[in-house]
Amino acid sequence: MVRDEQTGGLNRLGRQLFFYILLVVINIALNRLVTRLGLPLYIDNVGTLLAASLGGYLPGIFVGYATNIINATADPTNAYYAGISVLIAVSGAFLAKRGAKENLLKALLCIPVFAFIGGFLGSILTYLMYGFGMGEGVSAPFAIKLLEKGSLNVFWAQMISDVSIDLVDKAITVLIVFIIIKLIPQKQRNFLEMTDWKQKPFSGEERKASIKNATRKLRLRYKLIIIIGTVMTIIAFVTAAISYILYQRFAIEQFTHTGNSIACFAASEIDGDKVNEYLETGIKDEDYYETEKALIALRATNPYVEYLYVYQIREDGCHVVFDLDTEEMEASELGDVVEFDDSFHDLLPDLLAGNTIDPIITDDTYGWLLTDYEPIYDSSKKCVAYACTDINMRDVRLNGISFLTKILSLFIGFFIFILALCLWLSRYHLTYPIDAMTFAARKFAYNSEQDREASVEMLNSLDISTGDEIENLYESLSKTISETVGYIDEVQKKGEQIAHMQNGLIYIMADLVESRDKNTGDHVKKTAAYVKLIMDLLKEQGLYSEYLTDEFYYDVYNSAPLHDVGKIKVSDVILNKPGKLTDEEFAIMKSHASAGGKVIERAMELSGDSAFLEEALQIATHHHEKWDGSGYPEGLKGEEIPLSARIMAVSDVFDALVSARSYKKPFTFEEAMNIIREGAGKHFDPVIAKVFIDNPDRVRAITEEHQRTIG
Repeated sequence: MVRDEQTGGLNRLGRQLFFYILLVVINIALNRLVTRLGLPLYIDNVGTLLAASLGGYLPGIFVGYATNIINATADPTNAYYAGISVLIAVSGAFLAKRGAKENLLKALLCIPVFAFIGGFLGSILTYLMYGFGMGEGVSAPFAIKLLEKGSLNVFWAQMISDVSIDLVDKAITVLIVFIIIKLIPQKQRNFLEMTDWKQKPFSGEERKASIKNATRKLRLRYKLIIIIGTVMTIIAFVTAAISYILYQRFAIEQFTHTGNSIACFAASEIDGDKVNEYLETGIKDEDYYETEKALIALRATNPYVEYLYVYQIREDGCHVVFDLDTEEMEASELGDVVEFDDSFHDLLPDLLAGNTIDPIITDDTYGWLLTDYEPIYDSSKKCVAYACTDINMRDVRLNGISFLTKILSLFIGFFIFILALCLWLSRYHLTYPIDAMTFAARKFAYNSEQDREASVEMLNSLDISTGDEIENLYESLSKTISETVGYIDEVQKKGEQIAHMQNGLIYIMADLVESRDKNTGDHVKKTAAYVKLIMDLLKEQGLYSEYLTDEFYYDVYNSAPLHDVGKIKVSDVILNKPGKLTDEEFAIMKSHASAGGKVIERAMELSGDSAFLEEALQIATHHHEKWDGSGYPEGLKGEEIPLSARIMAVSDVFDALVSARSYKKPFTFEEAMNIIREGAGKHFDPVIAKVFIDNPDRVRAITEEHQRTIG
C-alpha cells in the first residue's frame, strides 16, 4: 500500500487528477467564451498556470498539453501549439516556486515572459508552419491596420500584432490566476501540490539538505535527465528525418501527379489540327480564346501550378502556341520563340521526335521547377505540340519546412510532458528515497549511546516503501546499521571494562613501585590529579590547543601514574635512604627515567603500539628533563621535551615539595608555589608553570584533599 503522510495515497492522487482535469475544462471553456464574445483574446492558459503554480511542473504541463490536444478535435491546428502551452506551464511552475504566486509585483513581472513564449515564439511557429496571412486569427485585424500604414512588411506586422495581443491576454490571465490562488486556503494549496512520497516526506529544509549531498560526478537526477533527453532527442531526430524524407518523396510524387494531370487536361482541351494554323497565321480566333479561357480555369484549380503553356518544339527553339500571364511575369505572345534551357538539351531528340518524356526537375531561367510535357496530337496521331506545366519546387520546400515544424512542435510538447513525468516518478520512487538514506547515513552519530539510538530511530522513521529494490536496500541498510550499533554498544562496554582493568592494573603497578619507596606516600594519585588540573587550565585558556585533543587528555591522565615505573629497577636501599644520596647513588636514582622508558617499551613490544603507551613512554622517560636543557636523561630543552612530560614535571616537583619525606620536612604551599614560579623558563615550561601558579585555589584544593585522605 502506498504511504504518504500528507495524503491518503492513491485516493489523494485521484482527487488531484480530478482537479487538474477540471482545469483543462476551464481552459477550454474560457477560450470558447472569449471566441463567442468576439474578443481579440485567447484566455486559454488560466488553468495551465493555476496547475503549474499549485501543483508543480507535471500538473501544469499535463493541463497545458491536454488543453491543446482536446481543442484539436475542433481545430486540428491547436495540436501544433501544445509545445507553446507546455513551455508556458514550465516557466509558470519555475516562477511560482520563486515567489510569483505570493507577490503581486513578481507575478506582474511574469507577464512579459509568458507573452514572449505565447506571442513571439507562437508567431514564429505560425510563420514556419503557414507563413503569415492577413485574413484569419485573433490578431489579424490589428496586423492589417499595421500593414496599411505602409511602414511594416507582413512578417513584422503580424509579429507585433501577435505579441501585443498576447501581452494583454497574459496580463489578464496572470491577474485571474493570482486572485484565485489568494482565495484558496493554504491547507488546500498544500493538498494540491502533486507528490507521491514512498517514505516519510521531507520538510523543506530536509529536501534542500538532501539535494546538497555531494557526489563525485553527476547526480543521479541529472543522469536520468541526460539519458531520457538523449533517447527522446535521438528518437525525435530519426523520426523527423525519416518523416521529412518520406514527405519530400511523397510531395514530389503528388506534385508530379498533379502536373501530369493538368498537363493531360490541357492537352485534351487543345485541337491539334489547329496548332500549325495558329502558328502560321498568327490569328487568334474564337476557338483560340475559348481554349485560353479553359487553360486559365484549369490552372486556377491548383495553386501549386506556376506556369501553364503550350509549345511546339522545333530546331530553333520552343514556338509559343499558348502562354498564360502570372503575377510576376507577362506571358509570351503567339508565335514567339523561346530558347531551350540547358537542362533540356538531352531531351531535345525526344521532343523533336514527339515522344513522351518523363517529368523533370530543373533550375534554370525560370527558377526551380518540376516540369511535365504532355504531347498534343492532330487527327493523324502526329505530335504537333506539348502542353506543359511548371510547379515551383519552392512550394515543395516550404511545405516540407511546414511539415517538419509541425512534427517538431507536436514532439516538443510531448517530449517535455514525458520528461516531466519520468522525472516526477524517479524523484519520488528513486532519488528522494536514495537521498533520504544517504542523508540519514551521513547524519548518523556514533558519539554516545543516546546519539546512536536517535540516529537509528531517524533511519527507521524514513519508512521507505517503494516496493522494489530500493525498499530492499533500505531494509538491508536499516538491519545492518541496527546490528552494527548493537555490536558497537557491546564493544564499547567491553572497551570500558578493559579500560577499567587497564587503569586498575596501572595503579596496582604504580602502587607496587610506590610501596617500595617509603618516601612517596600517595604520590602517583596526587601527581595524576595535578596533571589533570594543568590540562584543564590549558584547555580553558586555549593554550596548546593543537595538542590537547580528547584522546591526548585521556592518554596522559591515565598514563601519569606510570611516570616512576622505572624505580622498580632501583635498589630499596637507595630508594629508602634517609640521608642525602652520594653521587654514585644519585646517578643510580636518575637511571629510573631511562629504566621506566625501557619497561614501557617492553610492554609496547608485547601489546603493540598505542597512543596510551606512547604517552606513558614520553612521561616516564622525560619527566625529569628541564626547559633550559639541564635535565636528564637526554638533556632535551624547550619544546623538544614532549608536552606530556612538561606537564608531569610541574606536577611531580610540586607534589615532592609539599609532601613530607624521611629526609625532609614538607614545604609550605606558598613556598612550593614560589619555587615553581622561580623555575618557570628554567626548569619548567613557562606557559605551564604560569597557568599552575595563577590558579592557587584550585591547586590548593587538590593538595588539601589528599592531605585529608592521608590523614
